[in-house]
Amino acid sequence: MPTRTARTAWNGSLETGEGQVEMTSSKIGTYDVSFPKRAAEEANGFTSPEELLAAAHSACYAMQFSAVLGAAGGTVEALDVKADVSLGPDKAGGFRLTGIALTVRGEVSGIDNEQFQAAALDAKNSCPVSKALTGVDITLDAQLEN
Repeated sequence: MPTRTARTAWNGSLETGEGQVEMTSSKIGTYDVSFPKRAAEEANGFTSPEELLAAAHSACYAMQFSAVLGAAGGTVEALDVKADVSLGPDKAGGFRLTGIALTVRGEVSGIDNEQFQAAALDAKNSCPVSKALTGVDITLDAQLEN
């Protein structure tokens, strides 16, 4: 399996500095980052490690859920997956990821709601990004919409 790469160029202090995250492997773009924008409610054109992690988790979960549903006999018409990654203070100092909320809505034929829910949980537990984030509380809200 391939290795994917991103790099960040940073200038300045945490409080006043800024950086650029480059999607090196895909060459799809370079995105601005800063701690003040990371900690603010409005990102205003800047991304953050949490948003990048949310993108990675939602994409990974969608792929894994599709595979699990197929193995269970379902035919995936559409999956809409959202990952909300929260940052907050760490009791030990600094910051930590305080939670990830996965929300999925699916149009899947060939399975019932019970099978859909079981597959959703299986995918949450077997998604490689979920496995990498075992120290973070990950919740799941899955609904079959046929």
